[in-house]
Amino acid sequence: MMAGDAGTAVLETHNDEPIISDKNKTKYDVIIIGAGPSGYTAGIYCSRAGYDTLILSGLLPGGQLVNTTEVENYPGFENGIMGPDLMIDMRKQSQRMGTTIIDDVVVDVNFRRKPFKVLTSSEEYEGRAVIIATGANPRKLGIKGEETFAGKGVSYCATCDGPFFRNLEIIVAGGGDSAIEEATFLTKFATNVHLVHRRDELRASKIMQERALNNEKIKFHWDSAIMEVKGDQKMQQAVLKNLKTNEETTLDAGGLFIAIGHDPNTQLFRDQIDLDDKGYIVLKNKTHTNIEGIFAAGDVHDRSYRQAITAAAFGCMAAIDVDKYLTESADKQ
Repeated sequence: MMAGDAGTAVLETHNDEPIISDKNKTKYDVIIIGAGPSGYTAGIYCSRAGYDTLILSGLLPGGQLVNTTEVENYPGFENGIMGPDLMIDMRKQSQRMGTTIIDDVVVDVNFRRKPFKVLTSSEEYEGRAVIIATGANPRKLGIKGEETFAGKGVSYCATCDGPFFRNLEIIVAGGGDSAIEEATFLTKFATNVHLVHRRDELRASKIMQERALNNEKIKFHWDSAIMEVKGDQKMQQAVLKNLKTNEETTLDAGGLFIAIGHDPNTQLFRDQIDLDDKGYIVLKNKTHTNIEGIFAAGDVHDRSYRQAITAAAFGCMAAIDVDKYLTESADKQ
């Protein structure tokens, strides 16, 4: 979606009765940066608690799920739901509760003094509390066919998509703990799992290595890189290159899981709040950051689970923590 224009916008709701959102308004009780499962859930809870709430969605409203096809593991949908549809429903539900959602990109923040300031490409907003829900992006290989077959054989989450690949040959790219964990998990569904690693030894922990090396379903392709993904409507093959001999081979496979890490979207906050060595937000107490009044929810701090349901849960938790913070702040005045 394009960045929001200044002025008045009409927002859709489930009951088809539009809420008129005044985009000239700049002061809110709560500002939520990011519009994935955590951001929308936080918006629902904050608005229901009676707070004037703004969500700034950024370039990709809905987060990673807008690029996901079928979601089978989100509770409440017996037959599954398409990722974009789930995000549209969350957005509408948040709006129905009274949340203002503006599709604009945050370019700077000032958390050094209150009220906190959040600057977008077109406006400056003030909030008494801020929830950071900007998520994290999986690292990509950058190879030919990767974008074409994303969601059609190429995946970045074994837990999310593994069951769709039953009785198929599957490739996993990577050599760290995440790659080994995903490869081991995928053996529950795949005929074989081909682990492609650029080096001649794994970077994963010793116990993870032993587990993978002793698994008959995991086949190792050492000193190799994936150069291209091919197929018709779905992925059918991958071109592998041996980095020592330069020999290329074609491997028939129905899926490619890329497990080379994630990058949290925290560049804006590097000089403002505490981050760990990988750039994830460090939580001090529940969903609190090191700055009183600034909270975080979802993949922006979660290095372990990275699921839509856990992101939504963190959004709920952050909103409840915000409510407690704003209530205590009002009592002190």
